[in-house]
Amino acid sequence: MIESIAIVGGTHGNETSGIQLVRNWQQHGCPARFQALNISLHIANQAALDANVRFVEEDLNRQFTLEALDAGSSSKEGRLAQALNKAFGPKGNAKTDLVVDIHNTTSAMGATLIILEADEFHTQLARYVKQHMPEANILLEDEKPYLEHGYLCTTGKRGVMIEVGGQPQGVLREDVYLLTQTMAEVILDFCLAYNQDSLETDALSPCEVFRLGENISFPLDENGQRTAMIHHALQDADFKPLMPGMPMFRTFDGHDIVWQGETETYPHFINEAAYFKLDVAFATATRIAL
Repeated sequence: MIESIAIVGGTHGNETSGIQLVRNWQQHGCPARFQALNISLHIANQAALDANVRFVEEDLNRQFTLEALDAGSSSKEGRLAQALNKAFGPKGNAKTDLVVDIHNTTSAMGATLIILEADEFHTQLARYVKQHMPEANILLEDEKPYLEHGYLCTTGKRGVMIEVGGQPQGVLREDVYLLTQTMAEVILDFCLAYNQDSLETDALSPCEVFRLGENISFPLDENGQRTAMIHHALQDADFKPLMPGMPMFRTFDGHDIVWQGETETYPHFINEAAYFKLDVAFATATRIAL
């Protein structure tokens, strides 16, 4: 049973879709069909929202490893992580059955559901979302065990993230907001069906899922300065195959740098603005059936 669900917006203060959805549901109530669910609504980082920035001192969505929570931190986000873990968790022995954390990306990823495990529950959820929202992408980040992730959503017994883009930081686009709302409602519809034991699991066909690979960095010179930018053929091509020999970067002196992997990969978070300081150009993925 999914007896308690926390829906969180504003983990990053300039990602407005989740913030607006939470505010709307706080003001007007969640859709009536979800009355059977115990749903709580939260704005995670009000100070970052007020400043219209991703975070004030540290990225809140990286503060939830068991080590970080045990050690504590004097930063604003570190202290906030402690409070949120107390509210939803404690991590590893959580009182909250499901945490749904809503994010935006500047990358053209459409509506993406991020799951951290490929167990029966999350497999059924992925298939249900794909069946009821065919345009959605499913991203599986199971490169480490669930509790080793530093994400806010892992304070719950189960946790998923909604990631929708492209949307510039600090602004709200109607199309992106509506995709966010639709995916949140589909997840809640799944929880209703799961609790009522009315899931027709035989009808939930295996679906396309992208399994996270690695981060690809921008080329840098000996001074740490970039020597290239995302190639125009790759820009906005999230979750589309990047084949060996296809261009991924254009150097500033006009030459192409191509993908040299032995097989195709599926880039996402392409040119994500939040990763600018980290020099991350995109993340790779393999395509599997789940």
